Amino acid sequence: MTLFSDPKCPYCHRVRMVLAEKKININIVDVDAEDLPPEVLEANPYGTVPTLVDRDLALYESQIIMEYLDERFPHPPLLAVDPVGRANARLLMHRIDRDWYSLVGQIVHGDDAVATAARDALRDSLTTSAPIFAASAFFMSDEFSLVDCCIAPLLWRLPALGVDLPAAAVAVTEYSTRLFEWPSFRRSLSEAEREMVADLA
Repeated sequence: MTLFSDPKCPYCHRVRMVLAEKKININIVDVDAEDLPPEVLEANPYGTVPTLVDRDLALYESQIIMEYLDERFPHPPLLAVDPVGRANARLLMHRIDRDWYSLVGQIVHGDDAVATAARDALRDSLTTSAPIFAASAFFMSDEFSLVDCCIAPLLWRLPALGVDLPAAAVAVTEYSTRLFEWPSFRRSLSEAEREMVADLA
């Protein structure tokens, strides 16, 4: 089993967190998302990472890969066993992508005005969500889950994105600290990701 992963990509980081949490032995091949090798282009018609190749199976899109790994390697489980719990987790991951990661894309790829507006919107949205972060040890759960694997790479990148959380977001900061100290998060960090937040790495 091989994962093609860009060391700076937050979506690849999500998958590496799942691999680390489950202690899955896999070949991780570092690639540049802007200059992908032929193996990725052959396996993935969209030419994106992460891309997972497992014998004759090729998967892309981080959430699909994460759920596949969770089902194939069921211990420890990272999704609820009941259909309602699983559906709610999938909905949370969808909202995280739509509400927060979309803003990250604007910060990284937008012009100055777009990036500034997206930076402010992300800071304000996270701050408004602080009570949710405060309610449980993990995101809307007492157990570490795929949802946390989605959120952690984004929070880790906030300093690099120029997003400073205010005092009102202390619950988000405390949640971040818990996640950044989580063993599988530490193991999942690439060297490039460690360099993003040198004082925390």
